[in-house]
Amino acid sequence: MLHVDHIETFYGETQALFGTTLKVAPGEVVSLLGPNGAGKTTTLRSILGLSQPRAGRVQFEGADITHMPTHKISRLGIGWVPDDRRVFPSLTGRRNLALGTRRTRFRRWSQNEMIEVFPALEHLLGRECENMSGGELQMVAISRALLGSPGLILFDEPSQGLAPKIVQDVMRTVLRLKDEGIACLIVEQHALAALEVSDRVYVMDRGRIIHEGAAQELLDNAPLRRRLVGM
Repeated sequence: MLHVDHIETFYGETQALFGTTLKVAPGEVVSLLGPNGAGKTTTLRSILGLSQPRAGRVQFEGADITHMPTHKISRLGIGWVPDDRRVFPSLTGRRNLALGTRRTRFRRWSQNEMIEVFPALEHLLGRECENMSGGELQMVAISRALLGSPGLILFDEPSQGLAPKIVQDVMRTVLRLKDEGIACLIVEQHALAALEVSDRVYVMDRGRIIHEGAAQELLDNAPLRRRLVGM
């Protein structure tokens, strides 16, 4: 579904990615792990067209999206849950969800289905987002991404700032998305939580992929896991 092929991305004259290559199959959950500054978020930004690579190629379902504008990439069926949620604080949950709703060739989700996934969402629809907790904002952000009818969702640090119980809820949601056939690429500092829901994993360091393999391998191999991700 997604093929990132030897991309090189810069911020000004500073190179952030050095030949980064990864793949995500339909319905697959893939983790992208590594220390702060490794290039994980830049990889997501490069996929979304927010930081366009100077070299290499990004393909989604066989189409070259490397230099496509972000709004067109979104309409192809790539959703995004950013690390800071990026909701409109003065708007209600309902209005934020409406702004993210669109049709693609992938499965269409309804607001009622979002409430089935997140029952607490029903009580947030009429509340301004500036009056929500981090966990509540994350429910809105994930629901907004799903209402965009994605075939692939990019999660950037979905557990950031959340209580452990909410982190578990978010990861359970990832598993439900997988059951629905939605692919997920997860950038996450909480490596164990991400590995437990992932099929495969890539580890980055200093803008390069330094490890690729089955997620279960890192879960089962503590010395390798400590060496690669420090836990």
